[in-house]
Amino acid sequence: MQNGPAVRRRKLGAELRTLRTGAGLTSGEAARLVGWHQSKVSRIETGASGVKPADVRLLLDAYGVMEGQLRELLLVLAGSEDTAGRHHWWHAYRGVLPPAYRDFISLESQAGTMRTLETLVVPGLLQTPEYARAVTRAAMDGRADDSLDTLVEVRLARQDVLRNDPPLELSAVLDEAVLRREVGGPGVMARQLERLVEAARLPQVRLQVLPFAAGAHIGITGPFVIFSFPSTSDLDVVVIDQLTSSLYLERKEDLQAYTEAFDTLRIHALSPEDSLDYIAAIADGA
Repeated sequence: MQNGPAVRRRKLGAELRTLRTGAGLTSGEAARLVGWHQSKVSRIETGASGVKPADVRLLLDAYGVMEGQLRELLLVLAGSEDTAGRHHWWHAYRGVLPPAYRDFISLESQAGTMRTLETLVVPGLLQTPEYARAVTRAAMDGRADDSLDTLVEVRLARQDVLRNDPPLELSAVLDEAVLRREVGGPGVMARQLERLVEAARLPQVRLQVLPFAAGAHIGITGPFVIFSFPSTSDLDVVVIDQLTSSLYLERKEDLQAYTEAFDTLRIHALSPEDSLDYIAAIADGA
């Protein structure tokens, strides 16, 4: 388990090492091609040091990697804006957002798909402004109103990933408790349930409800997120959010365990179509 920046450095380095060996080069040969000392290549590949986007371009050119999507992903992981010009907008909130939250947003903005189990609250990407404010106020008790406003603004800005081209593909399993917990009062909750129904109809969103009738399930240990990235699965990561920090799991066995857990949850959950009806029935007070 690592913090987010360390995970990205290690995964980026591992991918660059794979590309180097695929090109039939030793680390020394690669270093000579780009005019570096061999130790710099080694530090980058082990994640011991960060790497600038310009350095990643040099290495990718040296390795003959021309595939556009893979190049863009690796460059964004190194800190570059993407080809659509989307810069790291969350950096403007550096003084407000904890580092762990900034890093989560970074991963979310770069991922191709996001699979999430939520047992407590509606996923941030699907929250209404009123619901987001109520959740943020409860989680950040004692914050000034202007700070709350900023955090809600960030929460809503994150939702742009569902409108990007291409959009993030979101697959969410919601425990029924998420739908029953009255956050912000009846009016706020009613509008939030309507929002879920609207979101579930989007082609990039797959929403399933895990009803109380399903009984105990593998997700009772708590919520988690699995980020997957285009072009390569080697950069996938599991994120487990905690009160004061987030844990990032990158080992293949961890990824496999959480992927299998999510697949199991989807099997026991209602189908997307039945989930829509279930949410609508709760909204109607049935």
